[in-house]
This record gives sequence, C-alpha cells and structure tokens, in this order.
Amino acid sequence: MIGLAQVYVVAGLAFTAFAALSLTDASNPKRLINGAFWGLLALSMLAGDQLGDLGNGVLVLALVALAALGLGKGSGGASEAERAGAAAHHGNRLFLLALVIPATALAGTFLFKLAPALVDPKQVTLVSLTLGVLLALACGMAVLRAAPLVPLQEGRRLMDTVGWAGILPQMLASLGAVFALAGVGDVVGKLMAGVIPQGSLFAAVLAYGLGMALFTMVMGNAFAAFPVMAAAIGLPLLIHQYHGDPAIVAAIGMLAGFCGTLMTPMAANFNIVPAALLDLPDRNAVVKAQVPTALPLLAVNIMLIYWLAFP
Repeated sequence: MIGLAQVYVVAGLAFTAFAALSLTDASNPKRLINGAFWGLLALSMLAGDQLGDLGNGVLVLALVALAALGLGKGSGGASEAERAGAAAHHGNRLFLLALVIPATALAGTFLFKLAPALVDPKQVTLVSLTLGVLLALACGMAVLRAAPLVPLQEGRRLMDTVGWAGILPQMLASLGAVFALAGVGDVVGKLMAGVIPQGSLFAAVLAYGLGMALFTMVMGNAFAAFPVMAAAIGLPLLIHQYHGDPAIVAAIGMLAGFCGTLMTPMAANFNIVPAALLDLPDRNAVVKAQVPTALPLLAVNIMLIYWLAFP
C-alpha cells in the first residue's frame, strides 16, 4: 500500500540530490554547510523512524546550528539570460506544466478513494500531490527537452535561495504538537476562562477566531496554532459545551488562522521569501499588501463559525 513512507522517500531522495550538488558546487563558499543542511534533512525523511525521538531531536538541533551559520547560494542551473530566453520562447505555456500538479492532486484525491487497497485512505491527498509533482517533472522534461540533471540543479538553486525558511512550516507544525503535549492549550484555556463571559457563545467564537489568528502570527503557522487553540477553546467550549459541529469549528478555525499567516513576517516562507525572490526593497511589502484582505476575511470566518457550527 502506498502511503506516507513512500512520500518521504521521494522527498528524501530529492534533498539527497540537493546535498550532493551543493557539496560539488565550488562557486558556493558555504557549500559544506549547504550540503550538510540538506543532507541532514534528507536523513530525517529517509531514516527518521530509525533515528527515534532522541536522534531526531539532535538532528533538529544540528539543522538549527547550521542555519545559524548561514547557508550560501549556489550558481548551478541555467544562467539568468538562459532562463529569460526560455521563458520568452515558451511564454504562458509554462504555467500549464504547473497546473499538472494541482490537477493530479485533485483527481487522485477522488479516484484513489475508490481503491483503498492501493493507497492509504488517510494519505490520499499527499500521495496524489507527490504523483502530481513527479508527473509534472516528467512532462516538463519532455516538453522542454531538459537534461535529467537540470530540474535537480534548478531545484537546488531555488532551495538555496529560500534557505532555512523552506523547512519552517515543518518545524512550526512540530512545535504546535510539542506545545499541545506540554499542556499549553490547557494553560491558555484557563486564562481565557476569566476573559470570556459565562454563557456567551459569540464571545467564545470571537476568542477562538482571534486566538487562532494571533497565535498563528506569533508562531508563523496555523498548523502550530491549531492544537493550542483547539485544546484551549475549540474542544472544551465550542464543541463540548456549546455542541458545535467539530468539522466546521476545525475547518473554518484553520481558515481564521491562515488570516494570521497573511499578516506576519514569522511566516517567512510565505511573506519574506517572496519579497527576497522578487528583490523588493521592502521586505515586509507582501505582508502590508495582504493585511487589507486578511482583516475582513478574518471577520467573515468568525461569523461563519458562529452561524454555521451551532444548531
């Protein structure tokens, strides 16, 4: 059965290639740091189960230490002039290749559910997304007639440009799980109990929605904020006390958290990296552009929870 293990193997092999290419890039003065960083990330994906909790913890600390030393930027892949020439030649047809990924992910999400013996039902979306990436890679190499090493070089160049922020979502999601196990949600729940008026459903919904957005802004990721706010307000108040629909409370609560993602530089992979890739003079330009959309969207999500989740 195809599941999460196979997805990790594909990702691990890709980062193994990035590590090898980094180590052999003489133009990068920090090639040893880059190679070690991507190599450790590959190790976590290929052998994380065998390393155990302590081994993975040490690995994460090593990644943090390498990130603190600073990653360099390699010069592999096509030159700026070659990329510009290829983009001008192929035009907007390049976007069709990108659409292969979401199209495959969407189709696989529905079709693989009809074959539960083939794909783990809990990992259908991730498996479909991985297949979409591989299919888009094959289509791109066929259409663009690229050498086998080109996508790996370009992928490595992009990851070098993004740097440590590329794995920030994974780290922050893990942090949310750690916070949940440490009982942070219970502590926040006790603090909020003294603020939310007794018997006020709207106040509880408002605290939940604002809390998701604020915790996301602090932690940089809604996946990290969700376990905390679910344990503090979502489960004890909205679901257990007020009998809210768990699916609506959780799903729209995550959307409220994503509104916080739009408004924080802590979500570096979403808000800071694009500014760097586009060479914007203001590193917070993306955040500033998104705030006018995020605030009314947050208000709408809070009201949707209030209107839809309760009988």
